[in-house]
Amino acid sequence: MLSATCKYGIRAVLFIASRPDKKTNTGLRMIAEELKVPQPYLAKILQILSKKKILGSTKGPHGGFCLEKPESELTLMDIIEAIDGGDFFDSCYITGKRCSFDNPDKAVCILHNDLREEKVRLSAFFRSKTVEALVLQVRSTPEVRI
Repeated sequence: MLSATCKYGIRAVLFIASRPDKKTNTGLRMIAEELKVPQPYLAKILQILSKKKILGSTKGPHGGFCLEKPESELTLMDIIEAIDGGDFFDSCYITGKRCSFDNPDKAVCILHNDLREEKVRLSAFFRSKTVEALVLQVRSTPEVRI
């Protein structure tokens, strides 16, 4: 459903948000080691998130990444749209054309009418999950590690 790149992006944002000192940047090497993601691959993901204004980045010896938006306003959908785009939610799996959430399809997409409600529900789910709420959940569940 979500690309591996998007999943790593979500994990990286949650890791950065979970750091105790919000004013200190989190270095690429630390994130890559903790998440067990190849550093060059992670660098590209974090660069995308920086360009989309989800993360801020600073170069230099004390450089690294921090959240650009408050974690209470940042949702999973923000990260998904930044990395994977909205294609999962608004394009036909068969034809690749855009589907309309608002109107039942007129037989252009054979899956559209069946999937429309699920896509709307899933989109609402991702929009309802803030980074702040997820970090709180992770902190209160010792078995869960980002």
